[in-house]
Amino acid sequence: MSDRGFLRRYAWISIGAALGTMTLKAAAYVLTGSVGLLSDAIESVVNLAGALMALWMLTIAARGPDDEHAYGHTKAEYFSSGVEGSLILVAAISIAVAAIQRLLAPRPLEEMGLGLSVSLGASVVNLVVSRVMLRAGRRFQSITLQANARHLLTDVWTSAGVLAALGAVYLTGWQQLDPIVALGVAANIVFTGFGIVRQSIGGLMDTALPIDERDQVRSIIERHAGDGIQYHALRTRQSGARRFVSVHVLVPGDWTVHRGHELLEQIESEIRTALPGVTVFTHLESVEDPASWDDQFLDRASHGRL
Repeated sequence: MSDRGFLRRYAWISIGAALGTMTLKAAAYVLTGSVGLLSDAIESVVNLAGALMALWMLTIAARGPDDEHAYGHTKAEYFSSGVEGSLILVAAISIAVAAIQRLLAPRPLEEMGLGLSVSLGASVVNLVVSRVMLRAGRRFQSITLQANARHLLTDVWTSAGVLAALGAVYLTGWQQLDPIVALGVAANIVFTGFGIVRQSIGGLMDTALPIDERDQVRSIIERHAGDGIQYHALRTRQSGARRFVSVHVLVPGDWTVHRGHELLEQIESEIRTALPGVTVFTHLESVEDPASWDDQFLDRASHGRL
């Protein structure tokens, strides 16, 4: 079991928060009959499903490398965020349908004061949990925790909008404000859902490291370039919490293997210092050998000598 297995405790916190807020928001809806609060309650159901998925994927991601998964299981986190993003989109459709029905057939809201108080309490719970999750997600580079935290933060702002709309309904008596705000909630949820799904797809497609991290790697390698030393085929990718860097370093052909090895060890050490937790692969080649230059491409057979 990986030392990242402790991240599952945050998933349990999220599950507890989702159960609590779902109960509170459902009670607020029953008290008031507000479709805006109903949209909030539906999103809490999605929060619960996302938290359960997060727990499952974090459990898998915590497993160490094995014969079938030599690079570990951290990519499982992308499935969690992808599923959560998809669930968010489903929730948005449900909210929009309920809002349109209420817009066409408005009805007066009831027990506004008590309902708003209950919903406010649920929002405070979500705010606290989301901040804890976001800090942990950034600290431990967990896309699962970050996606869950962003969803909870969206829920907080959604609740704030709903509460403001209900306050306006209470003051003005204009019942249509409630479903109109619910439609705005649905639109905001769609935006968040697409963002999470897009990030998950990027991870599954082996997206490169952020540009600033790639620049750091290039700067380190280029400090050692010159005097016959060159490099190419620099590639990076993100896999859940793990980062990978590979590069080919070309040195004069008359160097000893030991001298070349020392250079690569120095480069790898400096990259790992700049980007803690990164896995670095280096490949030593002779700068005078024409075949070395065929390795600039990912698929050598398509570009090099057949």
